[in-house]
Amino acid sequence: MKTAKQISVALKYIGFLVLLTLTFSVANAQSDEDTKENVIYWHIKAVLPEAKLLDIKAIDKDGVYHDVKAIQDSYDTSFLSIKALVNGQAIPIKMIFKENDKYYPVKAIDNDGRILAIKAIGEDGELLDVKGVSRMGSIIEVRAIDKEQRQFNVISISPQEGVNHVKGLKMFNEEVEATIHGIKIVAHVKSLRQY
Repeated sequence: MKTAKQISVALKYIGFLVLLTLTFSVANAQSDEDTKENVIYWHIKAVLPEAKLLDIKAIDKDGVYHDVKAIQDSYDTSFLSIKALVNGQAIPIKMIFKENDKYYPVKAIDNDGRILAIKAIGEDGELLDVKGVSRMGSIIEVRAIDKEQRQFNVISISPQEGVNHVKGLKMFNEEVEATIHGIKIVAHVKSLRQY
């Protein structure tokens, strides 16, 4: 009799654990599906002093312009990846090391190692370089730079609400963090909430 009660109690606990495990698995699967369906693309812009916004685009070797977006795939907006959207693929954007350049060029690098230029598009069609200009700790400021060497902040703007700053993020102390397809990577370009 005592053994039957112990087995009954044990089965209740095992049943509860099985139910909890199944519930957790289903909840995770649903949240993954919701995340994939609810991706929010933030716009990347350079901000001029007269409160004008310039588009930031990736430009391939054929001169074709591609969107550059911060990608929000969860409720957290404090740290977003920035990608170039090229032919249905999200291409990472990095700061690269370039010999004899006082700044770090910002470029998109596709899966085959091809580099796409990242530029701000002026009202008159002028292309402004986008580069990492100064470092404080593990953060590198990203600016659009015109031909007079004036620097403009680069931000990401949510289509719903919110503005983040675009920065280079270093993971290590060394100047070159990694080499991808022979390209020396200095920092990863991210959209960060500033407090």
